[in-house]
Amino acid sequence: MAGGGVHGGQVIGATDEFRLHAVEDRIHIHDLHATMLHLMGMNHLELTFLHNGREQRATNNHGRVVEQVVG
Repeated sequence: MAGGGVHGGQVIGATDEFRLHAVEDRIHIHDLHATMLHLMGMNHLELTFLHNGREQRATNNHGRVVEQVVG
């Protein structure tokens, strides 16, 4: 996300002692996609594409912009 306004060296959340599972401030992949689209100047709720004759959202009807990354 370099160049998108994200400050480097940030750590958001925490993992367990084996670093296998997120235990604090979990971010779903849809949230990550929504945040990347936001950083590119797009609204993930309005961005749609036609797939098999149906309008689909890029974030699969889920996702939120992670303000900790943007802020």
